[in-house]
Amino acid sequence: MKKSVYILSLLLFIGSTTFSQEVIRQQPCNDSTILHQADSMKKGLEAMGFTVVREASMTMESEYEMPVIVQLQENAIYHVVFIGDYTSKLYEVRMYDWEEKMVVYQKKMWGDVDGNIISFSYVPKFTEFHMIKPVQVNKNKKKKKLCGYIMLLQKTGK
Repeated sequence: MKKSVYILSLLLFIGSTTFSQEVIRQQPCNDSTILHQADSMKKGLEAMGFTVVREASMTMESEYEMPVIVQLQENAIYHVVFIGDYTSKLYEVRMYDWEEKMVVYQKKMWGDVDGNIISFSYVPKFTEFHMIKPVQVNKNKKKKKLCGYIMLLQKTGK
């Protein structure tokens, strides 16, 4: 009896480790240029009456989206800012509502005046979760790990 319980336990353990998925955890990054740009954007938006709701630096992989899920309130005014690595050639942000309908799409190229910054306002029609998916493609094919910074601000005054 002990032997069969031991074998069953061993099989359950092996099965659970075999079929478990690897968890992707967001890793912060530290790029002084991006942090300086983020501070400047934050000060400018705070002067216009916005308050930071959520912000994070994130290590991204070139050509791969980094989904960020946020809950937005109906009729509130939000401002989204994504700042990518200044050596990337392409920056895109897509935002989807709860029904996975794309509600915002913005694209910037290296060489644009503010090429590594995507910034837009959004007013949701319903209180629901939204998914923001920034992506950047680096010029250097060998440089896979990139720094990115995302901010969500909400209009609170003025």
